[in-house]
Amino acid sequence: MESQQILSGFCLKSSIVPSSPIVKQPFSLKFSSLPSFLYPSIQSQNLEVPSGTFSPISIVHKEGCSSSWRTICCSRSSTTEPMEGHEVRAHITVRRKKLAVFVSGGGSNFRSIHEASKRGSLHGDVLVLVTNKSECGGAEYARNNGIPIILFPKAKDEPNGLSPNDLVDTLRKFEVDFILLAGFLKLIPVELIRAYERSIFNIHPSLLPAFGGKGYYGMKVHKAVIASGVRFSGPTIHFVDEHYDTGHILAQRVVPVLADDTAEELAARVLKEEHQLYVEVVEALCEERVVWREDGVPLIQSKENPNEFH
Repeated sequence: MESQQILSGFCLKSSIVPSSPIVKQPFSLKFSSLPSFLYPSIQSQNLEVPSGTFSPISIVHKEGCSSSWRTICCSRSSTTEPMEGHEVRAHITVRRKKLAVFVSGGGSNFRSIHEASKRGSLHGDVLVLVTNKSECGGAEYARNNGIPIILFPKAKDEPNGLSPNDLVDTLRKFEVDFILLAGFLKLIPVELIRAYERSIFNIHPSLLPAFGGKGYYGMKVHKAVIASGVRFSGPTIHFVDEHYDTGHILAQRVVPVLADDTAEELAARVLKEEHQLYVEVVEALCEERVVWREDGVPLIQSKENPNEFH
């Protein structure tokens, strides 16, 4: 049976231009990722925030927690006079997130995410690697670190690869929360996108929507950037939809394009920012700090100041 062949064994902020806070405007926050069994009263609820009365949320992590669950205390304040001695507090228990990473090459972003998890800066764990090339550098790293490997899709050179439906079933068995594409060059099947709505992310080495789409990957992107004469480039992390590089943008980091840059020099500068940015975004995902504005734009809540968004 094909499903018996799914695993190839257990050998398996500093940027040049800093991010600016988005100007606060009235919007609704959708906490769609909150587990309904923990707090059903706010599951999938839109919290309307009228102009001038936005309630900041202070999030404090309990550093003493060593289990797979982390308690977050949220205190809400208001611009109106509260009742004397009254404070609204909610205790939310955040489960460690389970991550799947997809790679086709060396997997340097995969390594950055896995190393961040091991040193404790991410409240999540990489449980499985998905690749279309069983001998790529990312797969070798996974084997050396005891991370199971799934081959996808099935191809002449990878006959043990899974079908889209088998891939979905396998990731569900791993109870994966988020899928992180890190240099995966195959189009994600619609079956996976529907099964993991708003839970699949990709990193692209240009400031989307510029220099994105089918055929724009790797060094081809950086050559096109230099040839265009633009003065800035940088990585973009976006949600994955049914097309190449068209999902909602979640985060970007800007780097300069120098007058005498080669594609290799620009690629190295962008890659350095990729490693930092992807870890920061995954950290926010694992801590449930991604919220949706009422117009459908995703925002990342600042860890230092929860009243600010990036």
